[in-house]
Amino acid sequence: MLSRAATAASHSLIVASSRNASKSFVNLNCNIPRFLGFKQLSRSLYGCSCSCSGSLSFRWNSSSKRKFNRSRMEGFAVRASAQPLKNADELIDSVETFIFDCDGVIWKGDKLIDGVPETLDMLRSKGKRLVFVTNNSTKSRKQYGKKFETLGLSVTEEEIFASSFAAAAYLKSIDFPKEKKVYVIGEDGILKELELAGYRYLGGPDDGGKKIELKPGFLMEHDKDVGAVVVGFDRYFNYYKVQYGTLCIRENPGCLFIATNRDAVTHLTDAQEWAGGGSMVGALCGSTQREPLVVGKPSTFMMDYLANKFGIEKSQICMVGDRLDTDILFGQNGGCKTLLVLSGVTSLSTLQSPKNSIQPDFYTNKISDFLSLKAATV
Repeated sequence: MLSRAATAASHSLIVASSRNASKSFVNLNCNIPRFLGFKQLSRSLYGCSCSCSGSLSFRWNSSSKRKFNRSRMEGFAVRASAQPLKNADELIDSVETFIFDCDGVIWKGDKLIDGVPETLDMLRSKGKRLVFVTNNSTKSRKQYGKKFETLGLSVTEEEIFASSFAAAAYLKSIDFPKEKKVYVIGEDGILKELELAGYRYLGGPDDGGKKIELKPGFLMEHDKDVGAVVVGFDRYFNYYKVQYGTLCIRENPGCLFIATNRDAVTHLTDAQEWAGGGSMVGALCGSTQREPLVVGKPSTFMMDYLANKFGIEKSQICMVGDRLDTDILFGQNGGCKTLLVLSGVTSLSTLQSPKNSIQPDFYTNKISDFLSLKAATV
């Protein structure tokens, strides 16, 4: 069973997005949007007239038998400051599974970070399950498998979870109608995962070269059968895609607005940071005045999916990442142990800044510190 909270919040957005939609809901839990990585969900904006009593139940349509219920989320406790990792063995022995972010943890651009192969081998020798989760939607799981192989790492497709896969998995989890289409603002990874899931799509790189010739009285047509717009990182992003996606979201009844992630920056090369998928998502937020449903980190959709797929207790998971607002928050939202590595976007000064409210359980320079810190404690 996939994340009920994730599925529930999406349905509330489906309903709210259309005046004529045939979906209904009651008692929307106002904590859910923040839980899934939304900034806010305005009642006045979406026409919500519900009373937020702490539980929710609704249906996909009048014939659906699937119902969902979610109790009110408990408030997060204030966390103590992160501690430097001093005893790697203690952390390793306390969990069964390690979830690793990829960019900034395993590699930077196309360059492997020092000590990664030896660290992964050591963890596998101790019987630990390894899972690799990335917000980068440009590749499918199969394509990421090839990247791992190119870098000399032995990782199976079943161990890889990209946000491109999460978008398709989410649509399947809500029984998204197969007769509907998906408009993609993103790259090949999303298209391949949608195709594997059996969904029809349009857009993607094919729309990268399209232009709008504005003339007096010009009206841009769009496909009325588009039931979801999926936005991810897109190096072929242009005004045509913004307008097409905007029309689908604003004018197609019940059209979903799904973001693979809202990362501000990404590592296209190891030389500098580059504008991330959040910049593309932000453009659609501005034009539609809507907040997306986020299926990548820090939403717990993928965490719940993994926990159910592998039968993992979340308390037996350690999330390892380089970003506070995605990786570490993802682990904390899921109830996991968290380890921040300083090999990516987050510096020690950022972590320790009074302005930073997200504190992992531990921090260290890079994952290969598992090896040196282990040796130091023998």
